[in-house]
Amino acid sequence: MNRYLFNTPARLILFLALALTQVITSCNSSTSEENSLQTGTWRVGLQRTDGVEIPFIMEAEAKNGTTVLYLVNGEERILVDDIKQEGDSLKIRLHIFDADLIAKVNGDKMAGRFVRNDLDDRYSLPFTAELGNNTRFKANPAPATFKFDGKWEVVFTDQDGKSYDAIGVFEEEGNDVTGTFLTETGDYRYLEGQIEGNELKLSTFDGNHAYLFTAKPANDSTLKGDFYSGMNGYESWTAKRNPDAQLASADTLTYLKPGFETLNFTFPNLEGKPVSLSDDKYKNKVVIVQLLGSWCPNCMDETKFLAPYFAENKDRGLEIIGLGFERAQGYENAVPRLKKMQERFDIQYDLLYAGSADKEAAAKALPALNHVLSFPTTIFIGRDGKVRKIHTGFSGPGTGKYYEEWVADFNKTMEQLLAEKN
Repeated sequence: MNRYLFNTPARLILFLALALTQVITSCNSSTSEENSLQTGTWRVGLQRTDGVEIPFIMEAEAKNGTTVLYLVNGEERILVDDIKQEGDSLKIRLHIFDADLIAKVNGDKMAGRFVRNDLDDRYSLPFTAELGNNTRFKANPAPATFKFDGKWEVVFTDQDGKSYDAIGVFEEEGNDVTGTFLTETGDYRYLEGQIEGNELKLSTFDGNHAYLFTAKPANDSTLKGDFYSGMNGYESWTAKRNPDAQLASADTLTYLKPGFETLNFTFPNLEGKPVSLSDDKYKNKVVIVQLLGSWCPNCMDETKFLAPYFAENKDRGLEIIGLGFERAQGYENAVPRLKKMQERFDIQYDLLYAGSADKEAAAKALPALNHVLSFPTTIFIGRDGKVRKIHTGFSGPGTGKYYEEWVADFNKTMEQLLAEKN
C-alpha cells in the first residue's frame, strides 16, 4: 500500500469509505446467504400457546429465476410466491390471505412466527422448520391397529358446550391417511396425516388456518377426539361409524323471507363505483350472487371453480356478482384484499365490497334473507330476476365425491336457468 495515501484528509475519507463499503457488502452477503431459502421439502411445526404442535409440509422450488413455496396438504399444493427480504428476516406473504410467515433461515433450519394481520396484533404463533424432512408426524410410526377409513357421523362440541354436526370421511393406506370433515357451513378441506397404533392424527395449513385433529377409538365403532385450531382454539369431537350419515340439505338452510321473491342491493365495486343488482347490465340475465371473503378458504375453493366457469359461459347471458365481506375494516383497507383475490384467480366478474365479515352484518346488508349462515353462500337468480335457489356453504375438492356431486348439481341448475327465455 502506498504510504503517501493518507497525506490528505480527502484520501483518508476515501479509504475509510471504501473499507466501510467492503464491510457492509460482506455483512449483507452473509445475511443473504443465511436467509436464502433452499429448495426442497420443509417440515414446519407451529407451536400453540398450550404447547400443542400443528405440523405441516411446504416445498420450496426454483421457478423463473426465483424461489417459490407450495403449502402441501394431501393432493393440494397452494402456491406462495411473494417472498421478500426485510432486514434480517424473510417475509413470506401467504397466498391471498392477509397473513405472513416471518422467518430467519440458517441453512437447513428456519425459525420465526406465523402472523395473521386480519386479526389483532396478538395473533402470532412461533414456528420452527427443518429442510429435508417430509414426515408430518412420526417417521416410523407403530403399525396401524385400527381401521379409520370410511364414513363417520360426527359431533363437534366447543368449550362453551355448543355442538354442531359433521361427517368425517377418511381413506387410509398403511399408516398414511387423508380425508376431511363436512359440515353444514363448509368443509375442513384437505387433511393429511397418519395412524400410529390406534391413534389418528390429521393436520392442515392453508395459509390462514392451522388445524390438528386427533382421535382414538372408544370401541369398535365409535371415536373420541380433539380438534385444535390456531393459537388456542379447541373442540372435542365424537364419531360413530355410519355409511349412511347425512347433513341437512345445503339448499334449504338459507331462504328468502315471506313476501320476497327478489334481492336488492347497492355496493361499491373495486373502483368505488356503486353497483346495483337492478342495473341494466343484469337485466334478462342469469345472475349468481356469491357471498364471499378473501379470508375464507371455502370461498377460495368456490372461486377457483366459478372464475373459469364464468369465463367459459359469460356469452350465454350469465353474470356473477361477488359480494366481499371482509375482515379488514373499511373500504380502503378491504379493497386491496379483494384485488389480490381477483388477480390470483383471474376473476372476470364483478367484485363488490359489501361490508365486514360478520354474519349478522351480512344479513342486515341483505334483508330479504332469513339469515347468513355461512361464507360462501351462493344465490341463483333467473332471467326474470327471481331467486331460484340458495346454496349454503361449499363442499370443495378436498371432499372427493361430494365435490363431484356439487359440480353435477351446479351444472344441472345452470343449464336449466340459462335455457330459460324471459
